[in-house]
Formats: sequence, structure tokens, C-alpha cells
Amino acid sequence: MGTTSMATEFGKVGVLFGGRSAEREVSLMSGSGVLKALRDKGVDAHAFDPAERTLSELAAQKFDRVFIALHGRYGEDGTLQGALEQLGIPYTGSGVMASSIAMDKIMTKRIWLSHDLPTPRFAVLDAKTASNDELRRVPDELGLPLMLKAPHEGSTIGISKVTGYSDLRDGFDNCARYDDVVLAEEFITGRELTVPVLGAGRNARALPIVEICAPQGNYDYQHKYFSDDTQYLCPAPLDDALTKRIQLLAVQAYNSLGCAGWARVDFMLRATGNEPYLLEINTSPGMTGHSLVPMSAKAAGVSYEDLCVEILRSAALDLALSNDWKPN
Repeated sequence: MGTTSMATEFGKVGVLFGGRSAEREVSLMSGSGVLKALRDKGVDAHAFDPAERTLSELAAQKFDRVFIALHGRYGEDGTLQGALEQLGIPYTGSGVMASSIAMDKIMTKRIWLSHDLPTPRFAVLDAKTASNDELRRVPDELGLPLMLKAPHEGSTIGISKVTGYSDLRDGFDNCARYDDVVLAEEFITGRELTVPVLGAGRNARALPIVEICAPQGNYDYQHKYFSDDTQYLCPAPLDDALTKRIQLLAVQAYNSLGCAGWARVDFMLRATGNEPYLLEINTSPGMTGHSLVPMSAKAAGVSYEDLCVEILRSAALDLALSNDWKPN
């Protein structure tokens, strides 16, 4: 499709990136890549940072659709999606409810369990009131090592691996800085995998699986975005039957939350028995030079630029049927 037809198809496009969350730095990298890719394909794309400009300014831009390249709170959690619904601006990614649920690791796990989808055992602790006695009971229930997570953060922000009782309080305090509750989760020893999913409903499809091989298994913020020490294997070296099983689980996990457009589903594959466990789902994944969705798409023969166009093409409104309403 030529540049003129791209501009005609999509109209004026806003790329929303930056934002106010703890993941602002990553979002700036993602959004810059998306903006350049869309412009290179002939899309009339414009940068918009919600941390620096108001919703009234967003409305005044009269965007025909927007590409959400925000990560974390106020961009990936359903709040911005609700504002865009009110403004009647189609947007990429999941709608209000799916975005909100997926941003909450605890609610996500509860829904997956209700669908009989495998996810590590867990406990929930109050970030303000959990006593040392409560903390010490968690390893008795979940075993050691275990993971402590701030359930509303991403990009490995607010995550601690606890290897012994002496680590509990420091790990808990680290997570409690970011959230009102702390998720304690059984640690699955094995291989770390991620699966991008595109589309919606029956048309949702999984892309090639990526295996993440971080130094000492420590896939932290630095290794995720800035280090070249982490290795990625794509497609992951798994047999065909296991590959298909994990990709099917990814689509089931995605659809169980009502996700649409695109997302990335994270797994652990237990070393004993090769059993996959769902960890979380990202409804506005990274699009940086180190990001895994573009890497997976490339393995499927889809360039970064074409991936951005496909995601943009899926922009929609949850409440599109109500847009015919006009005031008297």
C-alpha cells in the first residue's frame, strides 16, 4: 500500500507515549520507534505525551485514531481507554475492562483460574498492615524461593525474588513502595517464555514463542531494556506439540480477559515435566529495540513497520455502536 493510501486509510493518527507511570522511560523509547515506523509507511502520525498535554488538547487534535504506546498506569490500565471512549477516538489494544483487569496481576490470575488455566499458586498481602508473622507464613504455604510482586506494575518494577526467610521483609518493603497490596507467588523453576497475540476473539492468533535466557535467570529492568547480556531464542527451541500447546494457552488466556488488538503473554515452563504456567499479560507491550513482540513478528516474516501498521489497523472503540447518538 502506498504512502498516499496509508494517509487516506488512517487519517490523522496520534501516537501516545511517555505518560506518568514508572515505565515512562520505556514508553518514550517504544513510542519513538512506533512514530518513526508509521511515518516511514506514509501514515500522518503525530506524537502526543499525556504527561505534558491535557485531554482537552487531545480532543482538540481531532485524531482519527491513536496508537497507544504507553506502559503501566494511566495508559495501559483502562483509564485512558475510558477517556478515548468518551472522546470517540478509536485506539489500539484492549478496551476499558480488559485493560483494567490485565493490569491487575491478581484479578488476572483469578480469571485464569476460573477458566482452568494454569498459573502459579499465590497469596495476597496488605502492603500497609502485613505483619512479620503473616510474611513468615507465606513460604510455609508457597515454598522457597518465591516471588513478591507489586500487582499493578510492569517492566519488572516492584518485583523481588525471596530465597530465604531473612529476605522476606526487604523484598516485601520493595514491592510495597509501588502498591497497596503485594502478590506473593510460587516460584517456578524452568524456562522463561513469552508469546505475542494479535487479533480478537476467534481471529486471535499467537506469534512465534520467544525464550528469554537472562544471566543467572535475572530478567530485571536493566537486562530487559538496556543490556545485551540477555539472549533471546525465537522461535523457542520446543517440540511442535509443546509449541502448539503454549500458543493455544496464550490465546485462551488472552480471550479469557476479553483482550483485543494485541498483547504479550508471559509464561514459565517448569523444568520438571515441561508444564507451562501463565504469569501475566501485557496489553500494551514494549516496542523498543530490545522488545519481544517485534522480535517474534520478525520470526514470522512481519517487519517492525508492518507490525505497527497491523496494530494501528485494529484500532477500535468498545462502544462504537453508541457513536451514532447525537444530542437534541
